[in-house]
Amino acid sequence: MQNLLDPAILFFVFGVLAGLVRSNLEIPAAVSRFLSLYLLMALGLKGGFALAHSGFSAEVLHSLFCAVLLALAVPALGYLVLRRFLKPFDALAVASTYGSVSAVTFITAVAYLERNGLPYGGHMAAAMALMESPAIVLAVLMANHVRQGQAAGSVQFNGGGTASLSAGGWGGQGRAPGNRIGHLLHESFTDGAQLLLLGAMAVGLVSGDAGKAAMQPFSGDLFKGMLAFFMLDMGLNAARQLPQLRGQSPWVLLYAVLGPFTHAFMGLGLACLAGLPAGDAGLLMVLAGSASYIAVPAVLRYAVPEANQALYFGLSLGLTFPLNVLLGVPFYMQVAHAVLG
Repeated sequence: MQNLLDPAILFFVFGVLAGLVRSNLEIPAAVSRFLSLYLLMALGLKGGFALAHSGFSAEVLHSLFCAVLLALAVPALGYLVLRRFLKPFDALAVASTYGSVSAVTFITAVAYLERNGLPYGGHMAAAMALMESPAIVLAVLMANHVRQGQAAGSVQFNGGGTASLSAGGWGGQGRAPGNRIGHLLHESFTDGAQLLLLGAMAVGLVSGDAGKAAMQPFSGDLFKGMLAFFMLDMGLNAARQLPQLRGQSPWVLLYAVLGPFTHAFMGLGLACLAGLPAGDAGLLMVLAGSASYIAVPAVLRYAVPEANQALYFGLSLGLTFPLNVLLGVPFYMQVAHAVLG
C-alpha cells in the first residue's frame, strides 16, 4: 500500500485511467524523450557516485556475471515455452522482449529502495545496461534459424530435376548473417540512451563526492518530479496498448503474468548462489522480471518483420509493465530482503 501511495505510482495510475476514458491528455514525444534521457542520466550519475565509494570488487563482478547469464537464459527458455502456443517468429519476439530489461521499472525499483532507506550497489545500473542487448542478438539469430528452416522446407523440384529454393534471405535483404549481426551489435552498444547511462556512470565515478554535491540539484532534487511526469506518460501509453490484448491466447496472457515472476526467482536463485546482498538481489530480480517496451520492440520491428508487433508490444507495455510497477517491485524487494536480509 505504501508503494501504491507513492506520487510517481499514483501518476502512473492516473495516466492509465485518463487513457481508458479516452482523454486527449498527451505528453509530446519530444518531452517524453527528454524525460527518458534525464532519468537515465540521473540514474547513471547515482550509480557512478556509489561506485566511487565502493570501488570494484568481487561482489560487483559476481553481480555483472549473474546479469549476463540471466540475459541469455531468460529469452532462450522463454522461446522453448512460447513456441508451443505461438508461431515461431511471434514466440521469439515475445521471448526476446521478456529477455531484455525495462529501464523505467529499474528506476522505479531504485526509487523504492531509496524511499525505504535500503542500500544497493551503484554497479547494478551497469548490470541493467549489460542485460539489454543479448536478447536482441538472440532474437535475430533465432529468426535467421527459423527462416533457414522454412526455406529448407520449401525446396521444390521442377520437371528438369533442378531444385528451386525460395529463401527469404537475412531479413529479406540477402545480406550475410555475419554482417547483419555486426551491425546489430554496433547499434546495440552505441545506442544513445545506453551510452548516456554508461557515460553518466563514468562521470559520477570520476567526479566522486565533489561531483555528487555539484549535481545534487539536478540528479537528486528534481528526480522524483521528473519520474512522476514520465510515469504519467507511461500510464497513458499502457492504456493505449490494452486493446491489443483482446483475442490473445490465454496461455500467452498467462506467460505475461507468471513469466516475469518466474524469471525474477531465477534471478533470486543466482543471487543466493553468488552471495549478493539483499538490495542488489532485489534489483536483479526486478531486471530479470521486467520486459523491454522500447529498445527491443524498436529493433524487432525491422529485424523480425514477420512477428506481430501488436502482440509483443501490447503484452510488455499493456500488461507486464503495470503489473511490475504496481505489484512486482515491492514484492521482489520484500522477498529478496526476507531471504537475504
